[in-house]
Amino acid sequence: MKRKLISTTALLLLVQVAICQTSSNPPEKKRPNIVVILADDMGYSDMGMFGSEIKTPNLDALASNGVRFTNFYTHASCSPTRSMLLSGHDTHINGLGNMDEWTAPNQMGKEGYEGHLSTSLVTLPQLMKDAGYHTYMVGKWHLGKAPDKIPAARGFERDFSLLDGMGSYWDMTNMTALNHTSVFTEDGKYLTKLPKNYYATETYTDKMISFIDEGRKDGKPFFAYVSHQAPHDPYHLPKDWRNRHVGEYDKGWDMVRQERMKKQKELGIIPTETQLAERMWFVPDYNILAPATRALIGKKMELYAGLVENLDHHIGRLIQHLKDIGEYENTIFIVFGDNGAEGTDLGAMIGGTPGTRDYLYFASKWSNNHPNAWGEPNSYVGYGAGWAQVSMTPFSQYKGYMAEGGIRNALVVSGPMNKLPNGSINHGTVFVADIMPTLLEVAGANYPENFNNKAQPKLMGKSWLPVLNGQAASPRTDKDYIAWEVFGNRAVRQGDWKIRWEIKPFGKSDWELFNLAQDPAERNDLAAQNPDKLREMLVLWDKYVKENNVILPNRTVFENMEDQLPQRFPVQEGYPPIINIRQFMPPKDMMAEPKEIKKN
Repeated sequence: MKRKLISTTALLLLVQVAICQTSSNPPEKKRPNIVVILADDMGYSDMGMFGSEIKTPNLDALASNGVRFTNFYTHASCSPTRSMLLSGHDTHINGLGNMDEWTAPNQMGKEGYEGHLSTSLVTLPQLMKDAGYHTYMVGKWHLGKAPDKIPAARGFERDFSLLDGMGSYWDMTNMTALNHTSVFTEDGKYLTKLPKNYYATETYTDKMISFIDEGRKDGKPFFAYVSHQAPHDPYHLPKDWRNRHVGEYDKGWDMVRQERMKKQKELGIIPTETQLAERMWFVPDYNILAPATRALIGKKMELYAGLVENLDHHIGRLIQHLKDIGEYENTIFIVFGDNGAEGTDLGAMIGGTPGTRDYLYFASKWSNNHPNAWGEPNSYVGYGAGWAQVSMTPFSQYKGYMAEGGIRNALVVSGPMNKLPNGSINHGTVFVADIMPTLLEVAGANYPENFNNKAQPKLMGKSWLPVLNGQAASPRTDKDYIAWEVFGNRAVRQGDWKIRWEIKPFGKSDWELFNLAQDPAERNDLAAQNPDKLREMLVLWDKYVKENNVILPNRTVFENMEDQLPQRFPVQEGYPPIINIRQFMPPKDMMAEPKEIKKN
């Protein structure tokens, strides 16, 4: 009896100890979910919280509940940006030294120019998966099509992906005669057809919601890569989204740019002394266009605005679902566009010369082009250079180029890793390659020295956590630098200074120097005035070339632009006077009817 009492007492003591241990060591908090939302060709000023008149309430809500970064850099084109996001390495290291579609003859077969995300590098989803995260992807991949290069082979356990760089939003129609059908995968299998009632933006959202729901049972956090096709051209969208801005853009690109810049200054996105970049010299003054032409060109921007609003709507559906299932408060959101807005007529570029194979293919597959049919399957419309500059307000140029309009984009970060006040604006210099080290730190994952028996290069990015914790204004010092090269266009930024080299006529085919703190619109080339600073920056460029095996292309997508475009002259309002001088109106009190001539 006594022995049994002792045993009971000992058991009670053990229970009490266990209770004390439990109370002093509460269960480990679940790691945050991560949602990276990537918009395709969405411009710097296209979200409401970055100055736009386009209605983006869901994206604006994320910005209001998080922080906006105004000095965020991507690359100048889509697959290079995506490669840095998922690898953490420079494009010339990770296989996208040039876009696969435009690889130059002297780059073919060279290391770093494979045209797909290098299989020798570990990816962000692979490391997130190893760290205990579910990994999901929907949308545009554009990083390789072979079985060992698709999302399922690079770390995503669930996917519904468009492997091509662009195509129809309605079906599998692709862009060229030799690549006439877009290639899709789902969970590592190539699709023979698309789901019933497929529409890209909606279907991608539906699939991501289903992945999240089906993976919830084990309680693991998830990493979701939502890589939307929108708002890349062609501008395909449902009928009820096409006419929400009728007549709104007939005022023209210059007026809308002025209005956006005014709002950006009021919001604190740009300094109050910022000037608007010069309108592209080959883009006409909207005021000289005939009314019918203005309405037709304005309709293109109406469609683009509808496409952005539809994108925001479906992003809102995903956000609401996370709220409904109780995951929103524990989810980090990172939202941005993959490069500058698209100002080049890709349809004309791909179709090429009348009578050629691709021209005939394009005419047969993309010929539903009466303005009343824009947005329908087999229609093709993009909005052109004038509206692309609107999307990139206040900056110069657009996608493909190394001006700020090609490589700077809006970034929104919200969720548990942000400790800054809601609605904050940060002006520190941040880079797309920073996302991998930031998210690895959030997930508690380590970047390996070796992966699959292959040595891994050092990550080039810097974690944002010190900034988001309020411990630093920027992840970079004035000594750190970022560099870019694609299509032969190149740039380096260090501190407030930037050099760029662009092929004529967009650049000088020579180095230009800008102080971005004083001149974010890059209106004033300071190279001649500051030769010492230019030489200092060129040392960084040479270092970048050497460390990243940069091979400048001997052929480029822009090689014939100088012959195709008008000769470049400065754009100044009101010049030439001959077409800008309005009708002279005499004072009313000096008006008179003609006197009759008296004949003999």
